[in-house]
Amino acid sequence: MAAVEIAVIGGGAAGFFGAITAAETNPQARVTLFEAAAEPLGKVRISGGGRCNVTHHCFDPAQLVQNYPRGGRALRGAFSRFQPQDTIRWFGDRHVPLKTEADGRMFPTTDDSATIVDCLTRAAQRAGVKIHTKTPVRHIEPGWRLGLKEGDWRGDRLLIATGSSPLGYRWVEALGHTLIPPVPSLFTFKVSDRRLAGLAGVSVASAKLQLGTGKTKLQQTGPLLITHWGLSGPAVLKLSAWGARLLHGDRYQMPLIINWCPGENLETILTLLKTVKAEHPKRQLSTACPVALPKRLWQSLLTASVANPDQPWATVAKGELRAIALQLTQGQYPITGKGVFKEEFVTCGGVSLKEIDFKTMASRIHPGLHFAGEILDIDGITGGFNFQNAWTTGWLAGQAMAASATPTR
Repeated sequence: MAAVEIAVIGGGAAGFFGAITAAETNPQARVTLFEAAAEPLGKVRISGGGRCNVTHHCFDPAQLVQNYPRGGRALRGAFSRFQPQDTIRWFGDRHVPLKTEADGRMFPTTDDSATIVDCLTRAAQRAGVKIHTKTPVRHIEPGWRLGLKEGDWRGDRLLIATGSSPLGYRWVEALGHTLIPPVPSLFTFKVSDRRLAGLAGVSVASAKLQLGTGKTKLQQTGPLLITHWGLSGPAVLKLSAWGARLLHGDRYQMPLIINWCPGENLETILTLLKTVKAEHPKRQLSTACPVALPKRLWQSLLTASVANPDQPWATVAKGELRAIALQLTQGQYPITGKGVFKEEFVTCGGVSLKEIDFKTMASRIHPGLHFAGEILDIDGITGGFNFQNAWTTGWLAGQAMAASATPTR
């Protein structure tokens, strides 16, 4: 293959994977990676609580794309070329085996993100990638010319993999690409409600959450955790991802409907309560919970439903039974803001996918320009899906940039 000059802006997962792939695919290519921070791969280091959730144990592209609120359709073909099985094989070939946990998340067997960081760093060095840290790019000109603090870089191909960096977004628009406005995804809900007061740390194995009504209705079912500030857990994080734009549009202030008994509805729960009243009339409401809920949560919901939570079931009025059923299946909790999910900040929005060739991750506007990772309008739910997007799009971009033909300018 002929020598080609390739630059990668962004030292995260997508940038490193693209640079490594390009250098390994075309050993004659001269690949240079520019990272503004002192240390690259910062998000890799902190992800998964410092363990690095590398990918997810889902090997069917059709199922895999269902975990991406935005970008799933575009990734369908991309995952047929590089998917979690390929990620596992790539790291395994470099002596970094991965393990699968019960929920499908995959981590290095060392449970240490440094294992992944070291693997990527070594692979880049072996492939001959020149890594420049503390080297912010000041401007970009088609051609490709990068303005640096000291001197310029000129070359044939450019990969922009700057994640959710505002500077990266400015470059996108300056180069004539459409930027879908970025907004936060994957966050917890701030909820101030007397029914949750004093219940921090209480969790339920499954709850059904709903935002909005009618055509804008969004639902998620899964584990839920009550926190000091409101609600968290897998169900909340998934709902925040799918509802990122809806919530942002309402300034993170809207009602959340919770069904604490997701397999039931108002009528079936009401029937259950009537049965309990008939069969256990002498038992107290507060100590005889007929559904699978933590005792403290059940008692809090009772307090919000009836005048005397300690009364026997026999004395519960018809209206009180309905009030309890409503609290169990249709309780409304006001979201007053958003929290954060650990340090793993994720955004939806970025480069419009209509302007990208997903076979090569190349710009449809500028020959020789490629994109990978979170700078694209792609985001996944929690569980390793955002990293898989980085590995896949970085690999596709690296393969394409390594091609011997010099792009027409």
